[in-house]
Amino acid sequence: MKFSRAVKPLLLVLGLSVFYSCHEENVLELEPFNQISEDAAFSTADLVELSVTGMYNAAQIGVYTGTGRGYPFGAAFVQQGDNRGEDVVNVATFYQLTYTGTYDPTTANNVYYWSDTYRLINRANIVLEGVQTALDNGIITQEQADDYEGQAKFLRAAAHLELLFHFAKPYNDTPDASHLGVPYRDYPINTAESIATALEQGRNTVADCYARILADFDDAESLLLSKAERGGTDGIIRATSEAAIAFKTRAYLHMRNWPMVIQEGTKLNGTYTLTASPNEPFASGYANTESIFSIENTALNNPGVNAALASQYNRRGLVVISPIIWRNPSWLEDDLRRGEGTLVTTRSGVKYTNKYKDATNYTDPAPVIRYAEVLLNMAEAYARTNAAGSALTNLNLVRNRSLAAPATQAYVSTSFATPAALVNAIITERRIEFVMEGRRWPDIHRLQLDDLAPVSGVPQKVANGTPTAESYTLGTAYSGPYGVDAIPYSATAFLWPIPQQEINNNPTLAAQQNPGW
Repeated sequence: MKFSRAVKPLLLVLGLSVFYSCHEENVLELEPFNQISEDAAFSTADLVELSVTGMYNAAQIGVYTGTGRGYPFGAAFVQQGDNRGEDVVNVATFYQLTYTGTYDPTTANNVYYWSDTYRLINRANIVLEGVQTALDNGIITQEQADDYEGQAKFLRAAAHLELLFHFAKPYNDTPDASHLGVPYRDYPINTAESIATALEQGRNTVADCYARILADFDDAESLLLSKAERGGTDGIIRATSEAAIAFKTRAYLHMRNWPMVIQEGTKLNGTYTLTASPNEPFASGYANTESIFSIENTALNNPGVNAALASQYNRRGLVVISPIIWRNPSWLEDDLRRGEGTLVTTRSGVKYTNKYKDATNYTDPAPVIRYAEVLLNMAEAYARTNAAGSALTNLNLVRNRSLAAPATQAYVSTSFATPAALVNAIITERRIEFVMEGRRWPDIHRLQLDDLAPVSGVPQKVANGTPTAESYTLGTAYSGPYGVDAIPYSATAFLWPIPQQEINNNPTLAAQQNPGW
């Protein structure tokens, strides 16, 4: 099978599964890939830079039945990560299949999460190849090539990590993480030979996937510009060496490698600080001391009315804060994260997030990782290695800025009788701090079989639909009614199935489908 240069631009923007399915849309609609050949795309310094920008566009917009929907990092990872957990309530049908766990191998959300994430990975691999060619031809400098390579490896690693959260069991499912992960694609799919290879590629083990992810992040850290060198908005919306470090704390947390979480997190001391108020990272958009990496959205380039965070979570109100977390006793009644008109709005007694504020132009950044997460990652790692004092310090750094009276409300050394109690408090703090930011599902995923803070499968949820105003009454923990049953860890629905279109194309993956699908 041979492909002409006229066909190759299409290959640049399509994931393998999509190329061989009926959904052969152009994911980016962005020069140079939709107008000139791959060779030309790396023929001048300006076009190389535009090719790198195309990776971020692929991360931001994606394709969903012909339109952009924010896959995988522009909005969808927040929405899917929230709706797989119990701390939000889906009030309509938009995310119902995700929320209720009633998806199958053809469900669009799952299919496009897979295919659009692999589109991004393929774009990163094409950039890596093209940047090397441009360097060899003297088109760009070594310094430029290093930074571009770092950005591509950062996005490639982040994309594979995200896939593992949804399509593979957590790292500790087997003692050596030898169970199946996802295919780790580190080569561009842009020739007949590479297509043939990809059509037979199976799933790497989870251990191998994490090793490759960390190798990519290590390379990215050494190659990328720092936040200060990149400067301004670019220090948040473009990959930096610090962003690679922050992501390593996330990856090591999922691996349960507590010393490495601490080692990596410590590197960021002094580079970032928490903002004075919990609202500031969202009110300030692209200029604050806490956001480490966010995806940029503009009035002219965003996931649109059917995906933008301020559309779905604010203007249209399709997902609300669940009474389950709203009434958690650890979330104090005067906590600033309950602030009406800042981080929360109340409509007919129901609690909506106000983290995403631009309900007109949808310009809010998608918050991929904040310094608050790094601090809580470290807090948990300290707690699990019997360094309770350091754990408490990091936990209070995040929690205290939201307290009305930190002097009397802050946790102290006698607040927790056991390491398990401290770890559970940190996990609860994560739920409060990151509500409506997509972080709940990754924690549910990694805490299966945990020794100190176990989560058993997917917890039961409030029924799909608008909760009653009375269900938000504070004073006691929420105890029901529920409407969505828990999903056991052993159940088929705990993991998303590999999409049917991928199974149809790849006999190796067909034999490695997640159990029960």
